[in-house]
Amino acid sequence: MKQTIVPHLWFDNEALEAAEFYVNVFPDSEVLNKTQLHNTPSGDAQSVTFEINGYTFMAISGGPYFKINPSISFFVNFDPSYDDNAERNLEETWKKLKNGGNVLMPLGEYPYSRKYGCVQDKYGVCWQLILTDPAGEDRPFIVPSLMFVNHNFGKAKEAVDFYLSIFKNSRMGEIAGNRSGEDMTVMFADFKLENQCLAAMDGPGNHDYNFNEAVSLLVNCKNQEEIDYYWKELSAVPEAEQCGWLKDKYEVSWQITPSVMDEMMVEGSPEQIKRVTEAFLKMKKLDIAELKGAYDG
Repeated sequence: MKQTIVPHLWFDNEALEAAEFYVNVFPDSEVLNKTQLHNTPSGDAQSVTFEINGYTFMAISGGPYFKINPSISFFVNFDPSYDDNAERNLEETWKKLKNGGNVLMPLGEYPYSRKYGCVQDKYGVCWQLILTDPAGEDRPFIVPSLMFVNHNFGKAKEAVDFYLSIFKNSRMGEIAGNRSGEDMTVMFADFKLENQCLAAMDGPGNHDYNFNEAVSLLVNCKNQEEIDYYWKELSAVPEAEQCGWLKDKYEVSWQITPSVMDEMMVEGSPEQIKRVTEAFLKMKKLDIAELKGAYDG
């Protein structure tokens, strides 16, 4: 079943290199496809799709326009219930990810886990490695996590409720935080959108980063009706609308994309890919009929 929400990573020119690095770091992982895009605003760009333990990511080498930061990171859950070597595998993964990277929280024991650490790898992507509680709720291996900082601090619960109201097959999970009247500062919350796990938290203090386009969430849509719906519900920054990209009211970047477009870009001839690229570069919200027309020539 196609993953509805796919994390999308923006690199200067290291998308394939980073994807191959992650495939070597994590077990049961592979690069699925590579597509060359020509004459984009960034010049020639390369799009890469890869899987980590069955979880799909996309990446693009799109030029030095956006820098990945810790506002969206990825929990990696090592569960002793399913893996007798969970702790050792966590430690080995940690060593590979921190090589050339930057440790944000040292690997060690914390109140919420016997072994946890947060590291920003050499490509800037942030990973939170955690040994899960075997007695706790099952969690997938990869969980994207949104951190609300600076002017968004204190809005994590509000944002989660907003996303739950928009996406189908959604539900709130666990939440831990401090409440003051009607307001809650979230230390950790998990939730599901389209049956996919995500997490959110408020990040206190001053930070030199906010949400940006470097890590976006791509929504695969079955038809134009879904594209129109998500665009209407999520887009809150008109000047950010371009090529299927939008920003919501918390400045999280989303890509609202028809699933058929992925098929076009993977299966199409160089000439078909060129026509589709030229078509979507002129659009804000994507139009499936126009994209199919460009593909068919």
